[in-house]
Amino acid sequence: MTAGKDISLSRDSVADPVAAAADARADQAPPADRHEQASIARQPAPTGPGQAAGRSVFHESARAQVAGAATYVDDIPEIRGTLHAAPILSTIAHGKLLAIDATAALAMPGVRDVILARDIPGDPVLGNFSHDEPVFATGTVQHIGQVIGVVVADTAMQARRAARKVVCRIEPLPAILTVQQAMKAESHVLPPVFVNRGDAAAALKAAPHTLTGTLEVGGQEHFYLEGQVAYVVPQEQHQWLVYSSTQHPGEIQHWVSHALGIDNHAVRVECRRMGGGFGGKETQSGQMAVWAAIAANKLKKPVKLRLDRDDDFMVTGKRHPFSYDYTVGFDDTGRLHGLQLTMAVNCGFSADLSGPVADRAVFHADNAYFLEDVSIASYRCKTNTQSNTAFRGFGGPQGMIVTEAIMGDIARTLGLDPLAVRKRNLYSDEVVAAVSGTVPERRRDTTHYQMKVEDNILEPLLSKLELSARYQSRRQAISTWNAKSPVIKRGIAITPVKFGISFTATLFNQAGALVHVYTDGSVQVNHGGTEMGQGLNTKVAQIVADELGVAFAQVLATASDTSKIPNASATAASAGTDLNARAAQYAARNVRDNLAQFVAGLDHCGAGAVQFAGGEVITPTGKRPFTEVVKLAYANRIQLWSDGFYRTPKIHYDKTTLTGRPFYYFAYGAACTEVAIDTLTGESRVLKVDILHDAGTSINPAIDIGQIEGGFIQGMGWLTTEQLVWNDKGYLATHAPSTYKIPATGDVPEHFKIDLWPEPNREDNVFGSKAVGEPPLMLAISVFEAMRDAVGACRPGNQPVVLTAPATAENVLRALA
Repeated sequence: MTAGKDISLSRDSVADPVAAAADARADQAPPADRHEQASIARQPAPTGPGQAAGRSVFHESARAQVAGAATYVDDIPEIRGTLHAAPILSTIAHGKLLAIDATAALAMPGVRDVILARDIPGDPVLGNFSHDEPVFATGTVQHIGQVIGVVVADTAMQARRAARKVVCRIEPLPAILTVQQAMKAESHVLPPVFVNRGDAAAALKAAPHTLTGTLEVGGQEHFYLEGQVAYVVPQEQHQWLVYSSTQHPGEIQHWVSHALGIDNHAVRVECRRMGGGFGGKETQSGQMAVWAAIAANKLKKPVKLRLDRDDDFMVTGKRHPFSYDYTVGFDDTGRLHGLQLTMAVNCGFSADLSGPVADRAVFHADNAYFLEDVSIASYRCKTNTQSNTAFRGFGGPQGMIVTEAIMGDIARTLGLDPLAVRKRNLYSDEVVAAVSGTVPERRRDTTHYQMKVEDNILEPLLSKLELSARYQSRRQAISTWNAKSPVIKRGIAITPVKFGISFTATLFNQAGALVHVYTDGSVQVNHGGTEMGQGLNTKVAQIVADELGVAFAQVLATASDTSKIPNASATAASAGTDLNARAAQYAARNVRDNLAQFVAGLDHCGAGAVQFAGGEVITPTGKRPFTEVVKLAYANRIQLWSDGFYRTPKIHYDKTTLTGRPFYYFAYGAACTEVAIDTLTGESRVLKVDILHDAGTSINPAIDIGQIEGGFIQGMGWLTTEQLVWNDKGYLATHAPSTYKIPATGDVPEHFKIDLWPEPNREDNVFGSKAVGEPPLMLAISVFEAMRDAVGACRPGNQPVVLTAPATAENVLRALA
């Protein structure tokens, strides 16, 4: 074949001249202008003078980060005498640990000691819920990269070099490396879970059409820019200060005290910020702190442990890979008539958070669709690999993607537009069947776990995106292109997202905060959440500023600290702002109420008549500067600080049956993605992305749009380039940036348009906002479905497309074959 523009996957080679003129009209503004339109035109204008919430104020650390002045754990000045630890790793996936010879390591320059399980003063098992993971391996090793101990030396490089000189004698045992092997061996970290509604078997038997299929979806490395790190400093009277890059300081406190055999109150954990977390620092930051604390306890010196990138890959868990088997029944219109679905989850060698991750996958197997007769089996498989853990979406993406693949294959089988099939199956208030007598009629508005979908905007949101993205005309243009192009094939897909917001473990849906007003009128807020770049501290400060009627610049959010807010939940489940901003709002409101009562006494009016806005305190008889009121209040011994506490209302569920209302509300969104594939090489490119996302009334539109952009690109990486490969010995071959490929700037499509749905949260959430951390990642399922659409254009008839995720060049070629 003659080389030419039809073979190269350059941006120009896949341009569509038919659609170019329309695109030019639709996209006259550059991307930055489009984002500005999204953040301003689609959000209610702030109503009060100087109102902070609802505005795109700068991230509170932005200037410091740009200037290199923002402090991360490894930037904290080290106390004199600080030592450095490095892990000793297993080189065998499964085996008996017979002996450890540290002679050569101890003889190396700068080495102070080798810390092993015998040096643990408390429980040798980590203090997590499942209590199934040793602090250091003893007796048995269960994956390549499991930590057997740490070497402590004067410098980090001395410790790392010495750790590789420790000789571990291990007798290999048979290893289980795949979920298929685990299912055959009945190897599980937790018992399986089954959820049923209706009679799936009978519905399938009666369905006009059925399809049976499988899907394999890989894991994902978190690849946070700041790796795992902890710095443990001994304090007086056997107390400890732990600086940790963690999403859950409270858990670090518990784990360290558990390993040292001391009370929680003797351990203080602080985290000013992380350089990314994505779930990888929800539990697994705990190991770093525990290992460093055990070393510091033995040597009576400060100890820092910072993993290098290769060791971080080898030691820590990933997003859970899933394997699916399904049988689905449907009618001529594509409406589902029954679904039997099996999910096999690769949990790694221990449970970690695999139980709730797998549960959330079950909860989100419906995504946006009503499943009337459904049977879901979830197997939590134990393998001899890293213990997989939380990752943005927390099982939600793995639950949704299989259902979206089913929708796509139903459409191909029937020769229908996939969007029409998706719309046909959406949740709605349509009556399922007429019911007589005292039994109320049933509607297509209740999930398979018995939660009613009360805030449903799926149909209008999808229809609006269909029009704004010109889906129908582009689909026709792509069909015309594919008929003429033998090598480069294009595909397009719109997929929705319905993501439940709350921790599924109900007890974690609580938060506390402290607000201090100083006599100069400046305000400090502290809360139990952690800042990992997502803008949590910025949003909290915006809410507090408005509650007190002061400028955003007057409010300072400080480091997360277990000595200020005890027992705080992890910053996870997309609930960081929902929980902590509301708690901070309540704390600020208490201070405001104190001031209002004081001023009401001065001006002889009701406290309800006192307003706080624009840096002033306003009553029916006059105005005073906020700073003046604060000074007067202090002189009159009025309390100028308060705590605030919030717990999410309405939620409840039975964890044994996985039924109830686990979520306070749903966040919605949809994405339209266009891709091109090279059928000779399997290479692909994302050409265009249009997103319409439901963030409620955004507290900070610029930050929310940034989260949507980042979440989508991270999801795109999971489904296209980020492939984790273990060899037949259980060794992770893709353990560095040279072999593990996250998306780069060149992978971001030139056409990347984001709009915000213009409606507040229908539940009483802080500022009418909705969570925006995790839901955008699942918008990237549209990339995978567009890739399957492009592959389908190469196949005769209406055959289903079997494409493994991530859709690497190799996997695309396999699907084409």
